Parts: sequence; structure tokens; C-alpha cells
Amino acid sequence: MMTKEEVTKRIEAGLQCEYILVTGDDGRHFDAIVVSEAFTGISKLKQHKLVYATLGDAMQTDEIHALAVRTYTPADWERVHAL
Repeated sequence: MMTKEEVTKRIEAGLQCEYILVTGDDGRHFDAIVVSEAFTGISKLKQHKLVYATLGDAMQTDEIHALAVRTYTPADWERVHAL
């Protein structure tokens, strides 16, 4: 089982994040909002793959059963919060 803090640390260790919020309290199902300059110019699919890559084998070994990811570039994040 993994905590939301551990998921956060793994993502931050593998990806430069301007903002990250991971929620989930059952140890297997998580939601993540990740804002990173690394997402600029790449598709949502590639953005999500970058996030999943930071978790290594945790997704394959079922340490994490489900991770819902919302990714944003800093510019997109700023636009979302300007509404």
C-alpha cells in the first residue's frame, strides 16, 4: 500500500513540477493534478505517460490500482484559475 505523500514524492523526484496535488486515502486509488513546464508542446497522452513513468513499477505491481491524472502546463493552469 502507498500513501498520497509517497505518490507525490515519486512524481516530484522524476518530474520538475510547478504544482502537484495528490489525493486518495485508501492506499490504492489516487487522483493527481500535476503542473509542469515539461508538458509544453506535447499531447495529453504523452503528459500522462511522463507522470506514470515517475511511478516506476508501482502501477504494474498493483501497489497503485488506479491513478486519475490531470496535467497542465503552467500557462494552461493559469488560464484555468483565471476563470
